[in-house]
Amino acid sequence: MLGKLARQHDPNVLVGFDHADDAGVYQIAPDIALVQTVDFFTPIVDDPYTFGQIAATNALSDVYAMGGRPLTSLALVCFPDKADLEILERILAGGLSKMMEANCTVIGGHSIRDEETKFGYSVTGLIDPRKVLANDGAKPGDALILTKALGTGVISTAIKREKAEQSWIDAAVKSMTTLNKSAAEVITGRAANDQRPTTNDGFSVHGLTDITGFGLIGHAREMALASNVSLRIFSRNIPLLPGALECVRAGYIPGGLKANREFAECTVGYGEGITDEVKALLFDPQTAGGLLISVAAQDIGDLLRALNAAGVPAVEIGEVLPQSKPLISVPA
Repeated sequence: MLGKLARQHDPNVLVGFDHADDAGVYQIAPDIALVQTVDFFTPIVDDPYTFGQIAATNALSDVYAMGGRPLTSLALVCFPDKADLEILERILAGGLSKMMEANCTVIGGHSIRDEETKFGYSVTGLIDPRKVLANDGAKPGDALILTKALGTGVISTAIKREKAEQSWIDAAVKSMTTLNKSAAEVITGRAANDQRPTTNDGFSVHGLTDITGFGLIGHAREMALASNVSLRIFSRNIPLLPGALECVRAGYIPGGLKANREFAECTVGYGEGITDEVKALLFDPQTAGGLLISVAAQDIGDLLRALNAAGVPAVEIGEVLPQSKPLISVPA
């Protein structure tokens, strides 16, 4: 639909919606640009406080995925007229806890009455316009790193059907409430107590995106198309959350997974021996998912060690190839 709208021309827009990137970037000074994003959704867990934490973590992720530092946020609230306001208070408190962890100040928001609860944030961050980490910079020869395991979509569906085991829920919630802050700080070289929007020249990170609603293949596809490359993703290296495979086998398939697969599977070539369960999870829509990093091959070891030392469970999952068909190959 956006393609049908009139195109605005503003030279200060460094990244707009036409790039299919994670957030918009708008330059306001020679060395400062704003990173702007918005995200909200319906509850995916029962506990209001945890839902607020997940919503905040998810909204912040797109700023980190551009290499930016979150600065301010505005809360977006849809809440039933007759619902218990203590529930809303817990949602807001959970969200605030993650905004405080991110050193991102909540400066306001907007609420409306709605039959279905929805919550999220609009987030504004800062970045050096010369050091934006967009999804269009992947280069042949790069290695691909993923910082979180897949499976939050199918596990959330199991939760809604009251079929999820507690260990699955705990692992998924931990993943969905873990900020991509530490990973972004390692990638950009910004220390946890350093507020400057700088990047680290030590790691040759060429492309960056986060894995959210379109699943691993959907966001990998966007990176490949934007960068004019192809990707090879090794299925055996892809980390999966506990219970993810069991959820697929039991048929706890979210509608988003089906839609992602219908849209993007035509770009994928599978090797022999890949199970249907793993194929499905490649398209699983993630909430507050991890970062997909395209980094020069010579830096893969150093970057992985730095991420792991910072507590980020990052793994190498593939490589960048010259553009060819299929766009994304997935050997066993």
